[in-house]
Amino acid sequence: MSDATPRRVRVTSPRTGATRAQRVPAAREIEAQTLLGEVYMTSLLRSQLRLALLALAAVAVLVGGIPLVFWLLPDLSAVEVLAVPLPWLLLAFAVYPLLFATGWLYVRAAERNERDFTDVLDRS
Repeated sequence: MSDATPRRVRVTSPRTGATRAQRVPAAREIEAQTLLGEVYMTSLLRSQLRLALLALAAVAVLVGGIPLVFWLLPDLSAVEVLAVPLPWLLLAFAVYPLLFATGWLYVRAAERNERDFTDVLDRS
């Protein structure tokens, strides 16, 4: 029975013994300021700029929208809360939680961008 079973043969590529090309880590590309390193840094800066412009646009629309709403609906300007006109109250107090939330979301998204960037660097 042992004579009938064929011997196992190991099949390999003829290039197995060839030296492999060294991969240069992406972090070294950035440090050396090569063209590839510049592409990596440009992609990070572009994503951070896009995020900053989005946060700026959100604040401009929301904060700038408060006076616009009161201009379009003048009846709301006559509303008073605790003897303070509603537009003043909103502009004095409602804006700060909005700015805080926008800043908090911006920092989380910026950190996520940087974490994704370092993951890309670690994988290369």
